[in-house]
Amino acid sequence: MKAGVTLLRYFLRLYRGLTGFLARRLRRNFYVYLALIFSGLATLDAFVFEKIVDMRERAYDLVIRSRFIEPAPDPQIVIVDINEASLSTMAKDYGRWPWPRQVLGEFVEQINAQKPAAIVFDILFSDPDVFNPGSDEYFDAAIAASNNTFFPILRLHESGDATSSVRVGLLPGVTPMPDASPDPARTAALVVPHFASALKSGRLGTFNIELDADGTARAYLLYMDIGGWRLPSLPTRIGEVLGWKPPVAQDQLINWRGKPFSYHYVDFSDVYFDLLSSEKKRPQDEFTGKIVVVGSSAAGLFDIKPTPMDRHFPGVEILATAIDNVKHNDFIRIPESHLPALLATFAILWATALGFYRDVEADRFARIYGVSQVALLVISYLTINLTNFYFNLAGPVFVGFVYFSVAKVYAMATATALERNLVAESLRGQGGHVGVVAVFHATGPDETSLAIFLRRMAKDIARISQREREVELIKGRQRGIWRLLESTLVVTWLYRHDDADETAQVEGDVKALLAAIPDLVNQHTISGETISAQAVHSRRLDSADGADSSAEWRVLLTEAMAKAQEPHAPPSP
Repeated sequence: MKAGVTLLRYFLRLYRGLTGFLARRLRRNFYVYLALIFSGLATLDAFVFEKIVDMRERAYDLVIRSRFIEPAPDPQIVIVDINEASLSTMAKDYGRWPWPRQVLGEFVEQINAQKPAAIVFDILFSDPDVFNPGSDEYFDAAIAASNNTFFPILRLHESGDATSSVRVGLLPGVTPMPDASPDPARTAALVVPHFASALKSGRLGTFNIELDADGTARAYLLYMDIGGWRLPSLPTRIGEVLGWKPPVAQDQLINWRGKPFSYHYVDFSDVYFDLLSSEKKRPQDEFTGKIVVVGSSAAGLFDIKPTPMDRHFPGVEILATAIDNVKHNDFIRIPESHLPALLATFAILWATALGFYRDVEADRFARIYGVSQVALLVISYLTINLTNFYFNLAGPVFVGFVYFSVAKVYAMATATALERNLVAESLRGQGGHVGVVAVFHATGPDETSLAIFLRRMAKDIARISQREREVELIKGRQRGIWRLLESTLVVTWLYRHDDADETAQVEGDVKALLAAIPDLVNQHTISGETISAQAVHSRRLDSADGADSSAEWRVLLTEAMAKAQEPHAPPSP
């Protein structure tokens, strides 16, 4: 126990020494130096580390998942799902996946009779079916007979480019990048469809889903730059064929349409058997003009990805959402440069630093700061709900919060040493001072209007003075005996007792204030508020040898309060 007390005593001594040293050496310049340090760190992060100022991933996940205005899925996009039910049903006649390609050929032939806008396969046909070559030939013929089938290309790691036999420039649909001179012999590690008709059609595109560092899919890569060749993604290629406006940015944040299974899903087996049946049960125009995306949500086929909307999101629906975004040109857009976020960070930092440096009243400053930061986040949230633009302010607000926290600790630790008021100055100064206190107690029928009345009165009273003075307002809901001091304005002056000029100035201020009070009350009253009690009182605060004057200040304030309650108290010092 004694050891703990001793350690606490040494800690407090060290704490007082350190805070006193900082207050004497840095004073309020500390807030400026701190803002410079934070500004430098924010600048370094914006252009090098990209961790704090951006904070894109976590902030984006939160707002995109909790939007109250969410775009609806395009009803013209239908997902034909090779789900668990279809796998089970089809296994009776065609075995386990992968099925013979003739099944898919028949599907293409039959569904094309309804004239869909596009049939998009989210399936990589990279190898021949060595056990059913005739089945492959059937599928290839069905592709050749169509003009609306689209197939994916898989981009492998670039480390395999040198050993690949796929020449990028020979792939249909690939174009040179602007202002580039690509090598005609450039090869790339790409897995292309096995079927000649698919390659010849040119309706090809990559369907790689790039994951961020935390393993979450947030953006879609709309085209790839491979040695100066521009290789489009599957959604981009579909847009090119169907005449949609081409995307400009290489990758963009996906504008999600909701949780998994937000699009219209139909079971592959149900559609397939109905197409082949002589007695149709499904509408014969079910897919007319539609974009039909064929893929799988079955967990066993391993096409499930984590996204901001859900940790188990079907890859086929990610592709469908990207197609939807390209069609409507409504990917989530963010500032291409870090400069806007950096400028927002600077604005928050230096506005906060100014508040601390100018010693704004603590409670009011904390409220204003808190409301302003929440407002910035609300603006960011509303923007992504009402538009497709997302200006991420989470990073700047976070940096501002850290700055505010550090500055607040410094302010609390050095409060006594840095306090700027007449009482503090008299306690630190030499003896021979006189303190003058004017007390005004206000009453009114409504607490809200009374608070407004007092604030306006305090603001105008602060202007009536030749000498330095303090105007303080005892406000807010107090408890117990302290409620007796609510709604009281206290004006304080301090002057040297042997200085005739200072004495005359204070006396003139007191007379001017008392004369102005009736007009100020008439000017600012809202619901009948008035000054119900007032008094002015003065007292010699300290002896000539500079003894501590805190006790005299307490007596002065008590006497002034008591004097204000006396009947017909004379309002003069």
